Amino acid sequence: MSEFSKYHRYHESGEGANVNNVENFGQPAYSLYTSTRFFSLTHHIDVTDDQENVIYQAESKFFSILDKTYVYRANGEQIAYIERQFFSFHERHYVTMSNGLQFDLSNELFHLIKDITNIEQLGWQLRGNILGLNFELYDREGNVIAVIGQKMLSLHDKYCVDIYKPEYEEIVIAILITLQHMIRDRENANTSSSTSSSSG
Repeated sequence: MSEFSKYHRYHESGEGANVNNVENFGQPAYSLYTSTRFFSLTHHIDVTDDQENVIYQAESKFFSILDKTYVYRANGEQIAYIERQFFSFHERHYVTMSNGLQFDLSNELFHLIKDITNIEQLGWQLRGNILGLNFELYDREGNVIAVIGQKMLSLHDKYCVDIYKPEYEEIVIAILITLQHMIRDRENANTSSSTSSSSG
């Protein structure tokens, strides 16, 4: 485990569970990892296990106003569809699972260093720390479902997720993919704002 893992939750495959997560929540059932690949017209995310086997894939088109994203199992079966709300102040994203379950997330979590986003349809909470690149997902009873960490200074936009409730794996993956899009949207908005300010 990295000496910095006490403060930063990201860890590579094969490194073992994050030390801070183990102290607070015990050993996770397992961890999964994401890596983003950029093609000419698509934004592609691979989700892999500890052996670097691809378990899920997500793909969305660049230059799409609604940021439509599809999440698939490795065998090509779709598990989720994600769409950004058109002209939403909070850049809300809607998630529809293949079994018909629907819920949404908004980037209100970025308003403060430490904030809470309610996923009301599930009764879950996503507690985030955008500066520490760490996020915790809790169920309606306050039990941890998963802990997400983002790798600092990564060209491939890497994340890891320590999963504590395997029965929710596919929902967790859909939330993780949505979170990555929300963070990217906020980074793009900040870049555009800085560019406008410097040119003004």
